[in-house]
Amino acid sequence: MGRFAERLEQLSQENFSSLHSRNYRLFFIGQIISTSGTFMQTVAQAWLILRLTHSGTALGLTTAMQYLPILLLGPYGGVVTDRVPKRRILLVTQSVAGALALTLGVLVATGLVRVWMVYGLALGLGLVNAFDNPTRQTFHLEMVGPERVRNAITLFSILVNVAKVAGPAAAGLLIATAGLAPCFIINGLSYVAVVVMLGRMRVDELRVTPPVPRGKGQIMEGLRYVAGSKVLGPALLMMALVGTLTFEFQVSLPMLAHFTFHGDAGSYAFLTAAMGLGAAIGGIFLASRQGSSPGKLVRATLWFGLAVTAAAWMPNLLLTGAALVVAGACSINFSSIGNSALQLESVPAMRGRVMSLWSVAFLGSTTIGGPIVGWFAEKAGARWAVALGGLAALAAAGLGAATLGQAPPPPQGPTATV
Repeated sequence: MGRFAERLEQLSQENFSSLHSRNYRLFFIGQIISTSGTFMQTVAQAWLILRLTHSGTALGLTTAMQYLPILLLGPYGGVVTDRVPKRRILLVTQSVAGALALTLGVLVATGLVRVWMVYGLALGLGLVNAFDNPTRQTFHLEMVGPERVRNAITLFSILVNVAKVAGPAAAGLLIATAGLAPCFIINGLSYVAVVVMLGRMRVDELRVTPPVPRGKGQIMEGLRYVAGSKVLGPALLMMALVGTLTFEFQVSLPMLAHFTFHGDAGSYAFLTAAMGLGAAIGGIFLASRQGSSPGKLVRATLWFGLAVTAAAWMPNLLLTGAALVVAGACSINFSSIGNSALQLESVPAMRGRVMSLWSVAFLGSTTIGGPIVGWFAEKAGARWAVALGGLAALAAAGLGAATLGQAPPPPQGPTATV
């Protein structure tokens, strides 16, 4: 029993090693509060648009408004990330995001809200995220260093998946009892926690990357750097393929629940929760794993593709949910390995620009992949739409095996950050 307890304590220390860093601990606490508020607003915003317009097209346009700036301005956001201290950028972006949420909340509470206002505020949030996402991704490394960056990213991914369950649940309760406005107001106030935690950080304990001086052609310089790398270019192509066609579950799963299993909103919630549960469990299991080699990325992509493909052909809702638990675990393994591998492979002066392309591949690609997967589901059926994502991940694994097979692993030691 004593040996088991000792091993359990060791695993706990390994799984949560990044939380030993005071700065990361503060960041994590702030994000627990804010991320749940973000998903609360996501549900409330969708319900608000449907209440104002009764139009699925309007809902899709709102989503496009929120992600289009990442697709178009992501590379410039990466340049800014490389030029300006990351903690300073996050103080600004998180403050502006909070102000946008509070503005929408006030408009809803006073009855002044109009559809064009929601579009404009969604576009504003997308502009904020074009700068916030690459900065937040690279800030992990500054807080914990290269030796624990994969652990930090995995823990953050667990947090996001838990928030995907807690936020919508809280939104449903608030909408039913108090209306839509409190969802936006509470989300806006939640950013106060993030700003306070960023302000309490010990700057001298951050492994700050020296800012890159302003210069011409820095976006193209970043693109050439990625294209010339034996690891970064192929890895980002893999992630773009997976991001565009596989991570479109917000389109494929509702159609699978409704058209294939003839279910209701509860059926869709069950599938989404199953995937979130798998991601959370998988993240806890994988948090202690070290290393982010190209070979591990290829294997993670392969398993993710197999799990999603299997989920597409399960005979009933319950078994589909079980398969999605596995797919969720595989998805967090894929994303954490890919994210940390890109950061460790990049030279510090290019890291922001590289991670901005990661944001484009995973978030900006939603504006392209969503309509494609939706059209494919209408033409071929919902099962084939899910299977398309699985096959895309398998194709990405094949691409990685062909291009990354001989690539060296990324540097894992302190030299990666100097």
